[in-house]
Amino acid sequence: MPQKVPSFTELLAGCRRSAIHLETHDVYGVAEEDEDFASWLSGHRYDIDDRASWWNDFHTTVADAVSRGVVVRRARVVSEPVTDYIRFEHSCTPQNIAAGEDVRWLPRRLASDLLVSGNDLWIFDDRVIRFSLFAGDGRFVADVMEDSADVVKRHAEAFEAVWERAIPHADYRI
Repeated sequence: MPQKVPSFTELLAGCRRSAIHLETHDVYGVAEEDEDFASWLSGHRYDIDDRASWWNDFHTTVADAVSRGVVVRRARVVSEPVTDYIRFEHSCTPQNIAAGEDVRWLPRRLASDLLVSGNDLWIFDDRVIRFSLFAGDGRFVADVMEDSADVVKRHAEAFEAVWERAIPHADYRI
């Protein structure tokens, strides 16, 4: 029987202390971002001061959690030179920050001695992991849940090692 995976919104709504997100791919092919990415490639840039032009349900979900006291952190492990997709993510990161996330970047060359998850993940309150599985071309495949205390602990520790070494968004230049 397939596993029922709660939505990101449900998981973050139930979060009380922390939500951490690890991204490790250089290219994503997430359908709901395809139009924005194509527009960005054509030269469009969002004006961070024009919130109405870019704010969406994801930002509201994060902002609501942060207003409840949840600390939301995102670390991105990236190859350099970066791909166009990573340039796109970097240019949109001020939106995540405006919603309340803290974002850091770790060049892959600085991560060689770290143990890093084989899949992107969110960890909620150090109790449950939501792994996101992607195909080789960056297309989303599925989310899977893991609540083994040992697995959650190991991945949380690995995230902290990445986080400590990663560069704050304001200081990361591409």
